[in-house]
Amino acid sequence: DKARKLPQFSNDNFKIDAECKYTCSCEVEKMSKSKLNVVNPDDIVAEYGADCFRMFEMFLGPITDAKPWNTKGITGVSGFLRKFWSMFYDGDQFAVTNEEPTRDELRVLHNCIKKVTDDIERMSMNTCVSHFMIATNDLRSLKCNKRAVLEPLVAMLAPFGPHMAEELWHQLGHSDSVSDAAWPEFKEELIKTDTKEFPIQINGKLRATIELASDVSAADAEAAALALEQVQKWLEGQTPKKVVFVPGRMINVVV
Repeated sequence: DKARKLPQFSNDNFKIDAECKYTCSCEVEKMSKSKLNVVNPDDIVAEYGADCFRMFEMFLGPITDAKPWNTKGITGVSGFLRKFWSMFYDGDQFAVTNEEPTRDELRVLHNCIKKVTDDIERMSMNTCVSHFMIATNDLRSLKCNKRAVLEPLVAMLAPFGPHMAEELWHQLGHSDSVSDAAWPEFKEELIKTDTKEFPIQINGKLRATIELASDVSAADAEAAALALEQVQKWLEGQTPKKVVFVPGRMINVVV
């Protein structure tokens, strides 16, 4: 009854004023029995699985930091695991092939090997999970189901999602445990791109771009740049005084 004034009451977490208005504070805390904010992990495992729960905890943020518990993000990790699994199956049929992988597929794999290896050394587990997600999306867009690419990914996934990795490892024909598998070897030459986009400047102003081989020679770069219609338009029939080619960076035409 607001007509009757009540004494004000408050503590560190809430207060009731004389008008019976209740105000509750909020704060981000680690899980603790004393804070009454414990989530039973068995409930999460029952709904999403142990691997998903494990990777979600890693994905929340740096392992040394306190993080707010919000299960909304767990659906993203669950979706990633489903996508990862789908690379090995066509419906219910195991569909991994022994075909030779393409250069693009190998580039995705070795980018992932490099980044996950580096981040494990720094105990940056959340970014490791991100790299797996990126690699999975890229390989799915390439429709990759090649053993030479997927098998190393399973070996790397084992510390993060051991149950799924173990199952896929045996589906790939291994009789030993994936935990005994060698860590994939990173090959730097496989992450280099075969082509590069070069900006073309005319009298110091960007006028066009051209995609050429990464190791293109100065003569070939000059000929390709001057043959472009966009460049010819700006030259207006004039012969360039000089063409400066900076390997790996740009082509500068001086009129």
